[in-house]
Amino acid sequence: MASFLRGKQVGIQNDLSEGITASAFAIDQIAKYGINSQISCFAYDPVQSLLAVGTKDSAFGKGQIYVFGQKRVSVIFSTPRHGSIEQMHICADKLIAHDLKNDLCIFSLESRKLITSYSPPGRIAALITDPTLDYALIGLQNGEIIAYDLDRLGLAPFRIPNLWREKNPRSRLVSVVSIAMHPRDIGTLLIGYSDGVVLYSFKQHKALSFFNYELPPGAPGGYSDPASANIAKSPRVTNVAWHPTGTFFLVGYDDSSFVVWDPKTSSIIIARTLQESHVNKPGKTSSSFGSTPGTFALKAPFFQITWCSKANPEDTGILIAGGAPTNVPDRGLTFLDLGPTPVYATSSWQILSDHFEKPKRQYTLSTPPGIDVASYCLIPRTSPHYDGANDPVAVIALLDSGEVVTLSFPSGHPITPTNQLHASLTFVHPFINKISLACIDRTRWLGMLEKRSKGPPILQGGAEATRPLKRFEKRDVLHTAHADGTIRIWDAGHGDEIENEDMLQIDVATALGGHGDTNITTMSMSGATGEAVVGMRSGEVVIFRWGRNPNYGGQEVKHVENISFGLDNIQDRGDPALKEGLLPLALLPSRGSPVSTVQISDVGFVAAGFEDGRLVVMDMRGPAVIFETKLQDFAKSTNRGSIRRHSSQGLQQSQKASWPTKLEFGVMDLDGEDYSSILLFAGSSAGHLLTFKVLPGANGAYSVQLAGTMSVDDRVISISAISGETGTPAYASQSAVAKLREGYRVNGALLVTTHTGARLFKPSAGKGAHKAWNDVFCDAAGLVRYEDRGYALLGLYGDGTARIHAIPTLKEIASTNISQYLDVRRLSEAIIGPNGDIFGWNGPSEITVINVWGTGLDLSRPEDRLYHPEALIPPRPTISNIQWISGTQYVTPSDLDILIGGPDRPPSKRMIDQMRSEEQQRRTAARSGPQRTDSGLSASSNEGYWAYMQRQITERTERLNIMGDSMDQLEESSSRWTDDVNKFVSSQKKKAVMGMIGSKFGF
Repeated sequence: MASFLRGKQVGIQNDLSEGITASAFAIDQIAKYGINSQISCFAYDPVQSLLAVGTKDSAFGKGQIYVFGQKRVSVIFSTPRHGSIEQMHICADKLIAHDLKNDLCIFSLESRKLITSYSPPGRIAALITDPTLDYALIGLQNGEIIAYDLDRLGLAPFRIPNLWREKNPRSRLVSVVSIAMHPRDIGTLLIGYSDGVVLYSFKQHKALSFFNYELPPGAPGGYSDPASANIAKSPRVTNVAWHPTGTFFLVGYDDSSFVVWDPKTSSIIIARTLQESHVNKPGKTSSSFGSTPGTFALKAPFFQITWCSKANPEDTGILIAGGAPTNVPDRGLTFLDLGPTPVYATSSWQILSDHFEKPKRQYTLSTPPGIDVASYCLIPRTSPHYDGANDPVAVIALLDSGEVVTLSFPSGHPITPTNQLHASLTFVHPFINKISLACIDRTRWLGMLEKRSKGPPILQGGAEATRPLKRFEKRDVLHTAHADGTIRIWDAGHGDEIENEDMLQIDVATALGGHGDTNITTMSMSGATGEAVVGMRSGEVVIFRWGRNPNYGGQEVKHVENISFGLDNIQDRGDPALKEGLLPLALLPSRGSPVSTVQISDVGFVAAGFEDGRLVVMDMRGPAVIFETKLQDFAKSTNRGSIRRHSSQGLQQSQKASWPTKLEFGVMDLDGEDYSSILLFAGSSAGHLLTFKVLPGANGAYSVQLAGTMSVDDRVISISAISGETGTPAYASQSAVAKLREGYRVNGALLVTTHTGARLFKPSAGKGAHKAWNDVFCDAAGLVRYEDRGYALLGLYGDGTARIHAIPTLKEIASTNISQYLDVRRLSEAIIGPNGDIFGWNGPSEITVINVWGTGLDLSRPEDRLYHPEALIPPRPTISNIQWISGTQYVTPSDLDILIGGPDRPPSKRMIDQMRSEEQQRRTAARSGPQRTDSGLSASSNEGYWAYMQRQITERTERLNIMGDSMDQLEESSSRWTDDVNKFVSSQKKKAVMGMIGSKFGF
């Protein structure tokens, strides 16, 4: 009752939370964005145009698989034992993955479920699939290779023993490390064992050749230490890869060298590193020198090697991750552009050796300095064959740090993931470090479509599920700040259909001139004007405004500093690739202190607070700085406005350094005044609350004056200006400010939340309601609305609970635990939306969106479709005519199915579907359009498989009967023709005899 009476003192006569009950307070998990743990591997399918991302099992999340398609299409797969994902392949309608717990998991892209998991009789060391086969070949740590039937979901009878151990029985611990199928001859397999390489033939079921690489004394190989060149060595195999035509293959070794072999002669064409050639010959020296004389630099091992090609498989290059000296700062991807391959039949050995020794070009696809590329995933244009390395347009690189970089191929230019990759993948591209929220009008957001130069879309597969057609006039637009100074802005949705799914991008690093610290500390955006402000760790404040870029498509212009009214005009620093969007407008130069908080209003005012205590107010109409002060200047005056008497400790706290932690603009009456004004409320780290008036001047300029100060005894974390009659936010909106000239008044109150309590009062007096959190600290708070039933204060607390409090009494209505959704340690970074949505972290690169006005359901698992059945796999490349003439036996995928699965294995479901599709296409093409009615089309499309087979048998029987009738008619015709011939011959014989007799008698 006392709190309600105090609420009346601030002008709130009604219970603004009257329609809110405890039963309405339940958590719905709306969505998840980001990656739960560190990424471990990728897989891409150009046929379905899907990207699979596997993660590690860590303290932040279990190992799982994300499959991303176009726009917001995403599906998450979990393995049975949640191990770290080691390797993945997309094969037709299935996703094959094996994890660190040695489970081989088969997922269906069509049903989006786990089909089965299999634990092989040994540790999985290598895994390979082919788009045209229904088998996965598994290389085990014991050196054997087994085949798993992806269609029958069981182990096939086919098995390849440890061929290297059969050649050299003394070899111990020989494991399979890499497997590669011949790009054209599917009947040939390249097996990389730890000690050497074997060329295996499926059709002959035996090893054709063995390849052992040994370094004689004096040959440096890829080793950096010159002393190691005096002894003979046998480097161990790490990677194998075929030339796109199968003419050669290369083998990577653990000494950071690779060897190009001739499979026909089993000879070495060249052995080289990234820097030197012919390292297998004595007399060569290593050039990997250290930073000081007499030392050497170690080389990173080869993490991944791929033999790539352009659209013409003869025009090739080698892409390598690793192998560079560790003292080189740029350790990105190395690409050896070899150019067109010499004709093997007409080229000498020297020509072949020079081709690999002297590539057309060798350059590095740059990544962030000092970080190795752990692995990469090529994005081929169309073909899933050639090990996914035919005509790639881009490459996605995974760094040791866990970040992701996308580069164009082969030029190596950075590709922004904005509107190219799924929003979740941008959280690690590079790492996200800050989020913010803006509520933007729906119509305004629909019109904010950025125009930026970009290449063809990388992901085009999948189809989004139909979501509820809710209509929210205010969209939850999320801002994500990244380590490279990039801000991405996109609609996070309310669990509904998102009308504008495109992203906006702000390039803060470009606006700062490409130098200095790019660490973003705070940001704010106006939902009415399309303007944004960004605060930096280095102390700059950058203002952006929506517009057209006059420098679009041109070169970067050298900036000339032009400071006017305290701000530097940086409109010439727009990104040349951006035609229309959020462009840099003005810059507040740094004074060395980090920016602690910023706030932009809908009426053209910007406020910025700094950790040295400064408060700066800017007017966007200039733009110009119109006010600057330090909070310490007002520390002494806070005692008069304090709600309760200060103790000696409180007095010491008020006198210590403080800085702004929360800023808010509002329109309302001040205590004792009969008119409303534009107000700026500033809360500090030491518990000070300052109220400023923003007043218009006679010349059209605005000024800022202090209206009052008070103490709230602790760090301010939330400020909400509300209307005393309805509880609606009393922010400085365009409509409210426009009506001030007409005498518009807002009987408002201020709801201020700190770590230790909440206060409701009329500024700048101290009278009002107060609520103390006696048992726990409040980390985040905000004003929320429940439908049309009222407003309440929502707080997130250190014990992992969310609580709602009534207004004006501040009495607790309900409480619930949210620790299963959000990371309690990062609740202070959570954001509370006005409709009850909470955006909170549950990992370093993942956020969860929950709503407190729900029903206790998990709505974050969308039923997006991934598999497109009409996207057919193109035929596999085959051997050339010359290879066939030279004696290479052509083996089809169907033949290999018989060789692996045995003659008794029936055709797979995929083969039956493909044959049925081909038959239907043939019959459709054979029939003329007018003769096929709509009913016939409908009946054909709705018939089942067995009805289809029965109809096929009937039609075949009819064709056989027709053929039989035709043969009978041919037999009758032949008989008649024979009789006619016999009659003709007899007649001619008779005439000939009669002619001879007549000539004898003179007739």
